[in-house]
Amino acid sequence: MKEFICIICPNGCRVTVDDEGNISGNKCPRGEAYVRQESTHPQRTLTSTCKVVGSELYRVVPCKTNGPIPKEMIFDVMNEINKAEVEFPVLMNEILIKNVLNTGVDVVATKELK
Repeated sequence: MKEFICIICPNGCRVTVDDEGNISGNKCPRGEAYVRQESTHPQRTLTSTCKVVGSELYRVVPCKTNGPIPKEMIFDVMNEINKAEVEFPVLMNEILIKNVLNTGVDVVATKELK
């Protein structure tokens, strides 16, 4: 049996999953979906910074994945972000890395640099 604390809403339910996959303790259906996903194939949205070239004022731009990636790929995606360089200026939500490591998820800028 595994226990999770649901982070989807402010309730912070203690949700358990037994060996057969039965879920209990959630107060809403969103908590059940979260725990089902977390117990079978955890995913995360990744935030970081990406190197900016062509500007003396800015060295990096904050970025994030525009969707969740498999948790086991976090370090591989971070390596791709660390290798990437983006040209100045940078627009908000500009795609910095398209379909990073064939995940179907893009890395986008979270700040505009002008």
